[in-house]
Amino acid sequence: MRRTDPDPERDRRDGRAPLHREEGHGPVPRGAGPDPVARGEDDSPVHRRDGRGPAHRRDGHAPGQPREDHGPVRYGPPLPADGLPVLPELSAVVAAAAGRADAQPVGGAPALLEAACGYWTRRGLSCVPDRIAAGPGAPALLLAITAALAGDGADILVPRPCAAWWAPYARLLGRPVFHVPTPAESGGVPDPYALLETVRRVRAEGGDPRLLVLSVADDPTATVAPPELLHETVEAATAEGLHLVSDETWRDTLHAPHETVLLSPAEMWPDEVTVVTDLAGALLPAGWPAAVARFPATGAGRRLHARVLDVLTALGARLAVPVAAAACYALDEPPPVVERREATVRLHARVAAAAHAAVVAAGALARPPQAGRHLYADLAPLREPLAARGVGDAQELEDLLTARLGMPAPGGHRFGDDLGALRVRLATGALLGGTDEDRTESLVSPAPLELPHVHRALVSLRSAFDDLRDDAQRWEHPR
Repeated sequence: MRRTDPDPERDRRDGRAPLHREEGHGPVPRGAGPDPVARGEDDSPVHRRDGRGPAHRRDGHAPGQPREDHGPVRYGPPLPADGLPVLPELSAVVAAAAGRADAQPVGGAPALLEAACGYWTRRGLSCVPDRIAAGPGAPALLLAITAALAGDGADILVPRPCAAWWAPYARLLGRPVFHVPTPAESGGVPDPYALLETVRRVRAEGGDPRLLVLSVADDPTATVAPPELLHETVEAATAEGLHLVSDETWRDTLHAPHETVLLSPAEMWPDEVTVVTDLAGALLPAGWPAAVARFPATGAGRRLHARVLDVLTALGARLAVPVAAAACYALDEPPPVVERREATVRLHARVAAAAHAAVVAAGALARPPQAGRHLYADLAPLREPLAARGVGDAQELEDLLTARLGMPAPGGHRFGDDLGALRVRLATGALLGGTDEDRTESLVSPAPLELPHVHRALVSLRSAFDDLRDDAQRWEHPR
């Protein structure tokens, strides 16, 4: 196992890494502003060990006090959409089901559960319908799973950074979320030593860590955790009695599927892992919320499944009948769905590689994207020129790039990273054109990067980062 420092920030009192925690909060409304990404400052309190309340940030504001120009961050940006028109066969399925007045049962109808079983069986994860639940999007399922596993006082662990929608559902239940650092080579899966240290310290402070959420194919970093790291982390987590929720939304979007090894934690420890897949990752449009969860085939898995159905029932979290029909069709993976998925993955892989090259050429840091429709960039090497533009944290970086690029560019604080870190997620869907005709042409073209609308979008991206690089070069001291 690799030994890494659990956190680069050291606690002044005892020399150890401080726990990076988000406290539980009650539900709050979404912001009313028109921005495509909710605006705000990091709401993750950093608690002092001397008992005198939350420490103040470098800008002089306590974590619980919103700045005048930024409201509190509660809800993160949505999943990166593919930016493409709806597959005609899916539209036909929805249209055919639109006249039905019956309601889907909570957890999904038998046909949908059978389709989900087939989907996972084809990926080496055997299952039966009575261990499957469907819901209107992965957030609803994660909320129900979190309530079932940790709603009675337990603590939740997540990687740092992590998908923006994970932490709000723990906060909604009043549960604290502890962020665990990931290793340098990939995101989505915590470093095993950092995980063990975090569990030890949470328990030493009277906590009860019980749930770990992770993702092998990751949002926001667009990386795929190597099997050896995954094995070490899952082994450490299960040895500490943690139940794992594996978010596998992006598993079918590998940019190089024949060169990238992706394993599910459920293949390693099937009795301790619940798998959640949002179909917006590769099978359905982002605006058609549908997701499925696979529970362990054990007595504990049966009880968890039953409890999740209870929570979904209380929430009234049912799939709309037309969306359920589309989900059932897509999970069966007929040729039109498979062909569209493969073409979409190829397109976004090419655009993501070009965007990554532009970002790195300007001096920023970014891991090569391996999955999904996004990349995660660290602009720390450009901190001085950014400061000259009034950018000193991730929120200000988000504001600058969103305005400069004309597309959402959520800062790393949306994903649990520190507000002071200059990190940002860039999605590739916005680079495919402004009309359905442009996007369809991007999908079918053998050379999408040479299309005028894609070329212009990439030039705009490159120009924005080149401006920062040029500013950085002017900041360099003469040799």
